[in-house]
Amino acid sequence: MTEKRIVIVGAGQAGLETATALRQRGFEGQVTIVGEEEHEPYQRPPLSKDFLKSGGSTSTGVFLRAPSFFTEKRIDLRLGARAERIDREEHRLILQGGEALSYDHLVLATGATNRRLPVPGLDHPDVLELRGLDHARRLLDRLPRFGHVCIIGGGFIGLEIASFLREKDVAVTVVEATARLMGRVVSRQMSRFFRDFHERSGVAFRFEAPVTEIAHGAQGSTVRLSDGGVVEADAVLLAAGVVPDDALARAAGLVVDDGIVVDELLLTSDPAISAIGDCAAHPSRFATGRVRLESVQNALDQAKCVAARLTGAPHPYDSVPWFWSTQGTARLQIAGLATDADEDIPRGDPASGRFSIYRYKGEALRAVETVNNPGEHMLARRLIAAGVPVAREQVRDPDFDLKRLLPKVA
Repeated sequence: MTEKRIVIVGAGQAGLETATALRQRGFEGQVTIVGEEEHEPYQRPPLSKDFLKSGGSTSTGVFLRAPSFFTEKRIDLRLGARAERIDREEHRLILQGGEALSYDHLVLATGATNRRLPVPGLDHPDVLELRGLDHARRLLDRLPRFGHVCIIGGGFIGLEIASFLREKDVAVTVVEATARLMGRVVSRQMSRFFRDFHERSGVAFRFEAPVTEIAHGAQGSTVRLSDGGVVEADAVLLAAGVVPDDALARAAGLVVDDGIVVDELLLTSDPAISAIGDCAAHPSRFATGRVRLESVQNALDQAKCVAARLTGAPHPYDSVPWFWSTQGTARLQIAGLATDADEDIPRGDPASGRFSIYRYKGEALRAVETVNNPGEHMLARRLIAAGVPVAREQVRDPDFDLKRLLPKVA
């Protein structure tokens, strides 16, 4: 290989895994990670789960590596450093302040940022969000003063925080602009299950009533809705999804379309630049056209794929997408992608709190959703990866063992 200097923009899991995998594969050149935050690389998923429940304890494993790891692996970790510009012609990354880092290959692992809604009052400093470690610590600092919190957004993060707040006896109202929870990623049956689940814990919902204005005062916030409704709360938390952080790539003239566009090898329109993780839009046999996935699995697997290519073992990225969300006592896991599913078949009894939903497009099994059923989730990942035909009648038959469909290993 000719690459001797690899620069990675982004100190999250995708960026760190790229550096780690390069060293594991014997790469001896320079590896530099540029991270805008002052914190050493950490995991984001625990921020809305174990980190909050522990009161902000770092013993939850939120930090990915000890500081000594970077010295031992000869990884130059630049924290608090903002990447301002890519000089593609000279192969240089320009940092805020003017320092230039030369690269033979550049990996963009810039992730995503919280979606900002054009709502008056939403940019007020009292509005909370949860994307980074500082956000989580700020939420915990204000927690003792909460009596009622209004959460804008009924996706994974909003519902995970709602569960946490209810465990702390804080009243919660979730405002969701669409007709159902997690509508972008789960079936209608699963949305209904989680609505019932959260309502039993005391969460109130307002559907199909987007926020039009937020007024802030000494006694809290007034959230006004499009249907004329009003929610009075001590605090407002924005959890309306994320958008890819592709500004650096866009300014550099790379092809961008709901993320930085990459090919099956995760190369951008510039062969000296790769993009991975939440910021990258990639082709997938598990979807129609390109997809951009916001998951730890995707970030880690894409990092390993890029590291393999940079060390002389290129192969297309072809991992089965999977996701999870822990909301109170309910652990949701999803294998595959089914945004275009035309039939959903339940397996098991939702009333038991342990069941699955198999999602089909035509005759093809596209995804499986499970609640509190990790064994069936793992089975689903294997079935989808192998492209095994799974007949609808087999799913509907509670006595049929779906493991029988797995290919025999010689």
